[in-house]
Amino acid sequence: MSVSVEEMEATAQDVLGRLQSRQLFQSGWDTAAFIVFLTFIGTVLLLMLLVIVHCCCCCCCCSASPRSPRKVSPGRERPKGVDNLALEP
Repeated sequence: MSVSVEEMEATAQDVLGRLQSRQLFQSGWDTAAFIVFLTFIGTVLLLMLLVIVHCCCCCCCCSASPRSPRKVSPGRERPKGVDNLALEP
């Protein structure tokens, strides 16, 4: 799958000709595909930015004080799910 120099020059001349004529896209489908591509790239960049911000903020907040689970004594623990039941006499 080697590309010859002549093919590369022809492709470059085609692209330069389109740039000069200001007709980059040949059809509406080309324009739509370009818009979808830009939307995809923008979404990926936004997600990467959110990951970086999350990592930076999380590292600063979490490193200050490590969280430990709260321990409750067995006598003070309330059973879950039986609070609304009527007591039998």
